[in-house]
Amino acid sequence: MARPRSEDKRNAILSAATRVFAEQGLAAPTAKIAREAGVAEGTLFTYFANKDELLNQLYLELKYEMRDVMSAGLSRVDEADLRELTHRFWIAYIDWGVAHPHKRKVMTTLMLSDRVSEASRAAGASAFAVFNARMNHSVERGLLCGPSPSFVGALLGAIGEVTMDFVAREPDQAERYREAGFEAFWKAISA
Repeated sequence: MARPRSEDKRNAILSAATRVFAEQGLAAPTAKIAREAGVAEGTLFTYFANKDELLNQLYLELKYEMRDVMSAGLSRVDEADLRELTHRFWIAYIDWGVAHPHKRKVMTTLMLSDRVSEASRAAGASAFAVFNARMNHSVERGLLCGPSPSFVGALLGAIGEVTMDFVAREPDQAERYREAGFEAFWKAISA
């Protein structure tokens, strides 16, 4: 009879995978991940059928974590104030990326990887459905400019990455860089 799976072991594997993939890239061996997690390699495959499943689950876990962090507190913002809503979302995004450099690095790598399935990408995008719908609506109404909401998202990612790099490098100037990054992003997207 198979042992029941433990949420703690699953989380330990995902945490170890984050560290190992951040340090060695997606080609890192699963044996290294298992060792870092304190489990046998066979145990890793009890939780994830293969490495691609591990990568896809890690992608989704990181997306959901980002969504939860970035959505916290948004309900207290007046829905009519798109700038303030976007600003709060921005600050949470920057702070998450700076606080979790390994997660940020792995997420960036996974977003470019062909090993992440279309189903996982769709599930990851749906995690941000409320914010994406708001952006779509704002683009349609002419409140935001850009050829598409995905272009707005790409700008958020690109300017956000630069901002995170500077905040991490010069933490005493964090507020200044967060605000300058947001102003650059807002000027790029506002109509």
